[in-house]
Amino acid sequence: MTITKEQVLQALSNVEEPDLKKDLVTLNMIQDIVIDGNRLSFSVILTTPACPLKALIENACRNAIGHFISKEIEVSINMTSRVTTQKNTGVPGVKNIIAVASGKGGVGKSTVAVNLALGLAKSGAKVGLIDADIYGPSIPIMFGLEGAKPRASNEGGKTRIEPIEKYGIKLLSIGFFTDPNQPVPWRGPMVSTAVKQLFNDGDWGELDYLVVDLPPGTGDIHITITQTFPVTGAVIVTTPQAVALADAKKGIGMFLMESINVPLLGIVENMAYFTPAELPDNKYYIFGQGGGKKLAEQLEVPFLGEIPLIKGISDSGDAGKPIVLNQEHELMVRAFTEMANRVAQQISINNAQVLSGDIINN
Repeated sequence: MTITKEQVLQALSNVEEPDLKKDLVTLNMIQDIVIDGNRLSFSVILTTPACPLKALIENACRNAIGHFISKEIEVSINMTSRVTTQKNTGVPGVKNIIAVASGKGGVGKSTVAVNLALGLAKSGAKVGLIDADIYGPSIPIMFGLEGAKPRASNEGGKTRIEPIEKYGIKLLSIGFFTDPNQPVPWRGPMVSTAVKQLFNDGDWGELDYLVVDLPPGTGDIHITITQTFPVTGAVIVTTPQAVALADAKKGIGMFLMESINVPLLGIVENMAYFTPAELPDNKYYIFGQGGGKKLAEQLEVPFLGEIPLIKGISDSGDAGKPIVLNQEHELMVRAFTEMANRVAQQISINNAQVLSGDIINN
């Protein structure tokens, strides 16, 4: 039988992108259609390489071709992606800025930020990570980069700092520029200037996502970043305890203030339960159960997942190799990977909503 491009597009117009609620053809996600007799190939351009619905969409495309044209067609689908953006982030080449925050310290915010960045990079995205916790930078230790110094240059009177690359992501931290054994007794203006330099002077190149590990609480650094750079969205990290949830609400309230107005990508519940290595199917809810999920439901924001509590997390961080890279910890790899996919998914949804359904692929 003779297949036409029009038939292919008509068939695929029956496949809806589950998150964006429009069909793939209307969204201009079908490209590179090649017909060779009974063989058909085309590309599906997803809005993120971390799309958790990739397999579902591919299967729906195959079914549509079989149902609306012929089951005899040999179908080859290239599932690829171009990450969307909704606005100029203020950092050249960076499509989306993700702020990772917590209402209080000790909830594992940096651990979530690091493994989120690495989870996005594992999917094929181009990712950077800024350690904006000026008073307590932890990125150098968690990446095994104590003592590392980024290269700096002066081009046309402008300072350029080359981020350090490790595990496929680009990194900058105030910890690369200060003595790790000395405190950083800086006042607000000095802190704000230093944070801006990490964004403005960093030679970031082309990035799909720039993850920012904020300090705990709500303060100068949060205000400086959110009012200087158009942040795509914020991820809030909490633990199940009532005191952590109360502080998380304050952190969420800050992002929703009219003067800041940063969309919430969702809530992550860290240390949700303890699973012993010798009993991988058991869950012990040491700090309470479901607090983060209930908070997300109350605020009507996405719940991005539960992260278990296991000793391997701290061991991996101390060893300079975050746990999402360690395939021996299958439970943790899956938890962080799914969380990263949900964050990317929510960014795609938010970007599309802001643009009234018109996708920008820069």
